[in-house]
Amino acid sequence: MTPLPNTALYAQRRARLASQLGEGGIAIVPTAKESARNRDSDFLYRHDSYFYYLTGFTEPGACLVLAADGTSTLFCQPKDLEREIWDGYRLGPEAAIAALGVDAAHSSATLESQLPRLLENRSRVWFPFATHEGLAARVEGWLGKVRARVRFGALCPAEQGDLCTLLDEMRLVKDAYEQDVMRRAAAISAQAHIRAMQCSARMLRAGEDVREYHLDAELLHEFRRQGSQAVAYNSIVAAGANACVLHYRADAAPVRAGELVLIDAGCELDGYASDITRTFPADGRFTGPQRALYDLVLASQEAAVAATRAGARFNDPHDATVAVLSQGLLDLGLLDGNKVGTVQDVIEKRAYFQFYMHRTGHWLGMDVHDCGSYVEPTEIGQTSQRRDPLSGEAITNRPSRILHPGMVLTIEPGLYVRPAPGVPEAFHHIGIRIEDDAIVTDGGCELITRGVPVRADEIEALMRG
Repeated sequence: MTPLPNTALYAQRRARLASQLGEGGIAIVPTAKESARNRDSDFLYRHDSYFYYLTGFTEPGACLVLAADGTSTLFCQPKDLEREIWDGYRLGPEAAIAALGVDAAHSSATLESQLPRLLENRSRVWFPFATHEGLAARVEGWLGKVRARVRFGALCPAEQGDLCTLLDEMRLVKDAYEQDVMRRAAAISAQAHIRAMQCSARMLRAGEDVREYHLDAELLHEFRRQGSQAVAYNSIVAAGANACVLHYRADAAPVRAGELVLIDAGCELDGYASDITRTFPADGRFTGPQRALYDLVLASQEAAVAATRAGARFNDPHDATVAVLSQGLLDLGLLDGNKVGTVQDVIEKRAYFQFYMHRTGHWLGMDVHDCGSYVEPTEIGQTSQRRDPLSGEAITNRPSRILHPGMVLTIEPGLYVRPAPGVPEAFHHIGIRIEDDAIVTDGGCELITRGVPVRADEIEALMRG
């Protein structure tokens, strides 16, 4: 049984949301469905993040209904001693009121019959758009039943609103409780990365056959050993040239001395994700070209970290990264200045895109790519047009988000060098990414994932141990 949540915390969140629903508003927030993996076997269940944010409840088959006056009604699985023998403990409606701090609780079996009555005489119904397959159709069905009662004086909601627009803004700034959980998740993940690094060097020194799945196993072991419930996303363990595949998954490729290993992995703890990437020499020692590229990526990350602070824009860390990488690519000869021009030309023409094709960060929270707009809502109407120099596509620019204390984002520059004409052979098949999780503060940012070393000398020293 999962420990019951801090009811006051979730009650405060529900009250804050209720105050935004408008007079006569009502919100419907279902949790995630169970998903079949194969015959008679489900994937490991994971609750819906919006639902969990408002309830702290992790059982499947549940739904929260919240009215603008703050009244909360939970629908959950009924107690069933026979099913509990097979599937485990259920809280049940009778215990849910005290345990979760909701005002009313009913069996989920009564949801279809009770929802239309709850929707009667409401002006607007809110629910998360495009996140639960079939939910919009179910809402239409419930509204149809309300309309069938208009002869009896029932009023049907005339408006529908996307609940994500309200909850995304709430979830974007993490409170003290959330920040604490994320620090603990980051600490666990950092130890897992250390374990994988040391395992790689130790096995290679012993002359053993090392595979990507060996390192993946070390990550999983440490995640669960320290109490995290699951991975936050499928771990990337990419040896050698596989590191140039951005979404590569841990497989059976050999880990060889003299090559790099890129690990992008993080655990989920109590509903919150961590997200760390480290790139290290499989046997514990960087070669010259590897070190040159690694130090360049690290320098670009340091520039991005320096640009991450309250009052800055979300795009500022990316722009700082691109400036450093572009100059470094010219300095190292991966880009020919006679062909691409100055560093400003490299930036404006996006010539760096051959080696760096993703953004420098994303929001992090309950989801590894967490919710929240990347556009500043107070300036959304300020637009300009530009044409992408690579694709020729017309792009509408809007001011990027202003950072505030408590926002959490990743900072993850990288370089991925595939063989190509004009690219020095010494750099072929080298993929490097360095990623840390940052909590925005007034004076800068707090890197919560630095429990695992990031400087090349520190990584080599760790792997000698």
